[in-house]
Amino acid sequence: MAKPVMLTIDDDPEVLRSVERDLRMEYGSRFRVLSVDSGPIALEVLQKLKLRNQPVALLLVDQRMAQMTGVECLEQAMQLFPTAKRVLLTAYADTDAAIRAINVVKIDYYLLKPWVPPEEHLYPVLNDLLDDWLSSFRPPFTGIRIIGHRWSPKSHQIKDFLGRNQLPYQWLDIETDEEAYRLATYASSDTSHLPLVLFPDGSSLIKPTNIQIAQKIGLRMQAELPFYDLIIVGAGPAGLAAAVYGASEGLSTVMIEREAPGGQAGSSSRIENYLGFPVGLSGGDLARRAVTQARRFGVEILAPQEVIGIRLENPYQIIMLADGSELSCHALIIATGVSWRKLDVPGIERLTGSGVYYGAAKTEAVACSGEDVYVVGGANSAGQAAMYFSKYARKVTMLVRGDSLAKNMSQYLVDQISSTDNITVRLNSSLVEVEGKTSLETITILNTVTGEKQTVPAISLFIFIGAQPNTDWLDGLVERDKQGFILSGPDLIRNHCRLRGWALNRDPFLLETSVPGIFVAGDVRYGSIKRVASAVGEGAIAIQLIHQYLTKICPVKRHCTIEA
Repeated sequence: MAKPVMLTIDDDPEVLRSVERDLRMEYGSRFRVLSVDSGPIALEVLQKLKLRNQPVALLLVDQRMAQMTGVECLEQAMQLFPTAKRVLLTAYADTDAAIRAINVVKIDYYLLKPWVPPEEHLYPVLNDLLDDWLSSFRPPFTGIRIIGHRWSPKSHQIKDFLGRNQLPYQWLDIETDEEAYRLATYASSDTSHLPLVLFPDGSSLIKPTNIQIAQKIGLRMQAELPFYDLIIVGAGPAGLAAAVYGASEGLSTVMIEREAPGGQAGSSSRIENYLGFPVGLSGGDLARRAVTQARRFGVEILAPQEVIGIRLENPYQIIMLADGSELSCHALIIATGVSWRKLDVPGIERLTGSGVYYGAAKTEAVACSGEDVYVVGGANSAGQAAMYFSKYARKVTMLVRGDSLAKNMSQYLVDQISSTDNITVRLNSSLVEVEGKTSLETITILNTVTGEKQTVPAISLFIFIGAQPNTDWLDGLVERDKQGFILSGPDLIRNHCRLRGWALNRDPFLLETSVPGIFVAGDVRYGSIKRVASAVGEGAIAIQLIHQYLTKICPVKRHCTIEA
């Protein structure tokens, strides 16, 4: 945390140097001492400190200044830092004005010039004031701050991006937080052009894209090398496991993720059935641990960065990135996972991000404190989200299309939900319409048994209805099923015959796609088991298969296998 600031203001250069010298000598190790020579400049400095969220402990201001008196300066300064201690420097002739200022700007003390020696006339006074200030001081938040409207899709996008990338941020709602309005004003931002993102250095961006934020905070988006033994597309559990095993076994490895490490699992509020974590852990914690582990073995992680195509130059694979650059490799793993399947009902597309959300339980849960929340879905992700929301919301209602939770949900979650008082489960229920002018206002629920429809008030709706792969960018390259899941291994052999176009004199390896050297792991693979543990296992298995592949295409290169 930055040192609290002591700001001294005087338009007499000699006095200003003297005050600054005395303050630095006594307090320089604990406080940051700044000095300016006029009230207007002081207010500009204070605004910049406010935008950086740096605390101000003391304002030491001379009364007689040409452009602005000390009292006038303190009147405006206290709007910016109301808790800062205020001390007025006065000549003997100004004592009456100083006394009156006690009532006007509530100064804490006034000092007569000269204060020599400071050990007797300056430090004892300031020590008492600073001790009082420190007793109630709470360090401010020092990360990224977002100012916006709760129902803004763009605000939600930024919060979700930062949250999934494990980047702390503070959310300030312009409609409910007076501080948000003031900060927007100090940043010279029109409050009709939000969200506004404030960075710790005092700079800001209006309606930034994820790429702009990533560039600003220094996320890695460019690879160090043009060629790697292994490129992994996707940083979910399968991709992260492959990265850890690949790099730990000597493969130069780069992993590319278009959103944030962790994939869909990374947004899970609680995973309680993953081996080795008896009290469970969040998807974000799992992703953070895995990223740290991968980096320790030398994996390069590019995020956010998107792969838009693959070109084959036998025996190499060349991937094309959204920024126009290219990387090549011996072997490639596609571990892009899946994304939430969109619900096709009237009104939902227009209100997505404005009360209707796909996933995003951790991003929006705090904003739902004391409110009613609806969750659509009946599998583990929906159950985990309902349990997480129950800690904040007044009531959580689950809309489940089937006639039982147990059909698609782990029993431990079924038991937890049934024992949570503020969770209600409505079985045989489908969402058929959502309505609202600028944000969600009502939803219509269909009872699939009786045919009855019911329209109820709702301001927050979270959808977890299964997933679909994002593999259109692979069209014409690898074989996929009708839903877009990638075929591999035995699924490529039909009627005991290899797929047409397979040129090698061997069958595809277990997780190898229809293109030699391109492997698939995790939820994006056809027939995969949609569990974190199985995705991690496939990522590890893929590395062993890649070693076999590399031995055949470049036997001179040594690829040693190390058992974990």
